[in-house]
Amino acid sequence: MVVFRYAIIALLSVVTKGFAPSSNVPRVSEKSASSLCMSSGEYDFDVAIIGCGVGGHGAALHSRGQDLKTAVFAGGDVGGTCVNRGCVPSKALLAASGRVREMKNSAHLADLGIEVEGEVKFNREGIAAHAKNLANRVKGNLEASLVGLGVDVIEGRGVLTGKPNEVKDSATGKVFTAKDIILAPGSIPFVPPGITVDEKTVYTSDGALELESVPEWIAIIGSGYIGLEFSDVYTALGSEVTFIEAMDDLMPTFDREIAKLAERLLIRDRPIDYRTGVFASEVTPGILGEKPVTIKMIDAKTKEHVETLEVDAAMIATGRVPNTKDMGLEDVGIETNRGFVAVNEKMQVLTKSEDGEIVPGVWCIGDANGKMMLAHAASAQGISVIENICGREHMVNHDAVPAACFTHPEIAMVGPTEEQCIERAEKEGWPLGKSTGSFRANSKALAEGEGNGMAKVLFNKDTGKVVAVHIIGIHAADLIQECANAVSAGTTVKELSMMVHTHPTLSEVIDEAFKGAVGMSSH
Repeated sequence: MVVFRYAIIALLSVVTKGFAPSSNVPRVSEKSASSLCMSSGEYDFDVAIIGCGVGGHGAALHSRGQDLKTAVFAGGDVGGTCVNRGCVPSKALLAASGRVREMKNSAHLADLGIEVEGEVKFNREGIAAHAKNLANRVKGNLEASLVGLGVDVIEGRGVLTGKPNEVKDSATGKVFTAKDIILAPGSIPFVPPGITVDEKTVYTSDGALELESVPEWIAIIGSGYIGLEFSDVYTALGSEVTFIEAMDDLMPTFDREIAKLAERLLIRDRPIDYRTGVFASEVTPGILGEKPVTIKMIDAKTKEHVETLEVDAAMIATGRVPNTKDMGLEDVGIETNRGFVAVNEKMQVLTKSEDGEIVPGVWCIGDANGKMMLAHAASAQGISVIENICGREHMVNHDAVPAACFTHPEIAMVGPTEEQCIERAEKEGWPLGKSTGSFRANSKALAEGEGNGMAKVLFNKDTGKVVAVHIIGIHAADLIQECANAVSAGTTVKELSMMVHTHPTLSEVIDEAFKGAVGMSSH
């Protein structure tokens, strides 16, 4: 393990050094530009980062790669939400529960010539431990990489003092100075009014990841990424699920065509029902095995009571809000909107969202700015900030940042939904093209017995450039990266159609869509 960690540290050092300073590029501004060397002594640090999630970690690594003296105020939470209470442990639960689902699917196994005798069993505590152990391992690797590259890790939470360039360690009260300060506090689960959370029978994703029980019947309030992934976990382990969604449609933020297919693959064939167009106006915790959780629902439009459910547990998956409270933002003239910090395209903090002025030397990345609440988006923003601090102007293209929902099968996307693309094309005056590929015609998918799914490519017919791609199917989360790269690089569908894809692989589903966009057929 030690050798593995130091190998990672060495690799990170090489990668971050790869962004070499350019002497012929003018600096962004006198205030935000740092000399590419260790702090001269005017400040304790060149860069101070408040928060140590994926975004703060990415910024710190790149900062050290530019020889900037760097401090991270970890707040006792190295790895942040993603590593400790989000992306990482949830993938462990999905991996374990997914194996259970596969082994219980006797018809699927029989098609592959496999028979499983006896009952397929699982150990709840073992699955929970797998998730916790993975989170701890990744957290340890992150911390080792920071220390190995010479980042000062300060245990307390960083708080702005109200004076320029100052950050106070909330644990010790000590004040540090930095030429540039990056806010990366992340987010916390949003709990709507009227809902009481005890993290035992009524819980957020934080409590759900502990997997303290597998309820017979659980209501999941919200049908976005988080709710869908946990419905996958719970149904695989034997629970019945009821979705409660305030919008008229399930998965309201997803592309509609993909959402309809997802409803068939992820909901209809499983012990899941749902209520749409209703609010959970009141949720009262119960007692495990003794007293049910009570959920009162009202019509989302009329606000009239429509139904009361009694279930074994309820999970609140209604989104997340910025963790910006008590950071001293008001003391430096920063107004938040529902907790979100306003930034420009370079991630420079603005005093307010409408006609705000730049706050010199203060930047904000990740969930707290609301641009795109994804861990890898936060990391990209962190790297971008360091580029701007070093005088190399950079802005993240959020349309090229992919996203994924790790259900079975997976859903992945990059760029706007088809509905949004239609609006954009009409507004900007260009013709929208659409081409699809099918998993049902893919040899590798059929070999796996996983022929359900599709890929959809949306492109500008005038320029041929890819605008968006949406995929549902086995390993969609891996397939989307090629598409994200195409959007980022401005690659045309003609160019993509002539690129060779390995046969037989799932990537040929994308190849089929690219070829179809220019009137070609794939074998």
